[in-house]
Amino acid sequence: MEAPIHCAPAPYALFKLAGDDASPDFPQPDVQILTSAGLRIPAHAAVLASASPVLESVVDCPPKHRSSGRVIPILGVPCAAVAVFIRLLYSSRYEEDELGKFGIHLLALSHVYSVPKLKQRCAKAVGQNLTIDNVVDVLQLARLCDAPDLYIKCMKLVSTNFKPVEQTEGWQFMQGHDPWLELDILQFIDEAELRKKKARRHREEQRLYMELAEAMDCLEHICTEGCTSVGPYDVEPNRKSLPCSKFSTCRGVQLLIRHFATCKKRVNGGCSRCKRMWQLLRLHASICEQLDLCKVPLCRQFKLRMQQEKKGDETLWKLLVRKVVSARVMSTLSLAKRKT
Repeated sequence: MEAPIHCAPAPYALFKLAGDDASPDFPQPDVQILTSAGLRIPAHAAVLASASPVLESVVDCPPKHRSSGRVIPILGVPCAAVAVFIRLLYSSRYEEDELGKFGIHLLALSHVYSVPKLKQRCAKAVGQNLTIDNVVDVLQLARLCDAPDLYIKCMKLVSTNFKPVEQTEGWQFMQGHDPWLELDILQFIDEAELRKKKARRHREEQRLYMELAEAMDCLEHICTEGCTSVGPYDVEPNRKSLPCSKFSTCRGVQLLIRHFATCKKRVNGGCSRCKRMWQLLRLHASICEQLDLCKVPLCRQFKLRMQQEKKGDETLWKLLVRKVVSARVMSTLSLAKRKT
């Protein structure tokens, strides 16, 4: 059953121009695209073959009925979507509203007929129109059409809005007909949570390393220049001096030093605050490069002790030292960047 060709005015106008008003060198349409509604869209076999390898193989096949001409059925999608698809095979120009309206159908057609550039554009357009209601359907289409960027975008939307997505008809239909996809979604959500925990743990570790690096700077500052209440043994602390730029950390180190100097439990290792001070001094000795000029107490003794200790016992400590050194470098670079 044939009907007038009025479902796709834009491509038909192009064909009419080629057949009636164009130069004699432009060929007449030699194939017809048959849509689900039974309508036919004229086209040029050479154009279709050059745009799509799948259509090229279809065009090269001899027609079963030569009297009726070559007819290529494109079924299962709206007639207007087929018309837009054929027009886009002729020209790369497209309208945003067309991709917004027929993006899903054009994505499927561009995948089936191997038109990669159009497929990429359609996947991007569909991704820009994702909603809670259609994300599961688009996710299934993205998997079938091998559109990884769109697939990941759908997965992220489902992961961040799992509760409302779980209430949609698309999710309920998927549960009954595609349990493997449901398993993939749940696994993706689980992996996303693990990544978040890992990133959170990494941030906490970096914060700890930055605090240790700042404590190192304050310790060196106190032992070389002195601060508000604690200073080098040969310099009287100036209580009238203004607090340093890192006074919140510096004050804590000063209190720790004052406690360490008077604590009676530190000899037996029974004081937790003194243990932190020992670790701070040891960490400084591991980083310090001024062997003879350093004014930090016990720096030289700790260096000699570390040289005598076994290498196997120092693995974790050396790792901590590297992390703190890296944090100090990053802190210095960020400070210099802020000043510029």
